[in-house]
Amino acid sequence: MKKSLRKKSRALVGSNFQKKIIRALLFFGITALLITFFFGDHGLYHLYTLRAERKKIQKEINFLRNQRTILEDEKVRLKTDYKYIEEMAREKYRMAKKGEKVFKVIEKEEN
Repeated sequence: MKKSLRKKSRALVGSNFQKKIIRALLFFGITALLITFFFGDHGLYHLYTLRAERKKIQKEINFLRNQRTILEDEKVRLKTDYKYIEEMAREKYRMAKKGEKVFKVIEKEEN
């Protein structure tokens, strides 16, 4: 009878030890999967950063589209609108009509 009790107690101790090992392995496995899910190459953190980068790039694309339309409008005006060409020549290149004088105003710097 004592031998059968010893065998049962050893079997119980062995099975408890196996259960603890299995639980520990499952815990570490699930922890590894969760870490990968949140911080891996295709994890939630990476997804969040990609969405933020996408939003930033989309804003830049919209800004550049607006700039492009503005420049295309200016291109058309420079090809067709002679008053605009004259205005640009006077402002940017300090050109003048015959008989006009151009004055350059230099502002003083205050220290």
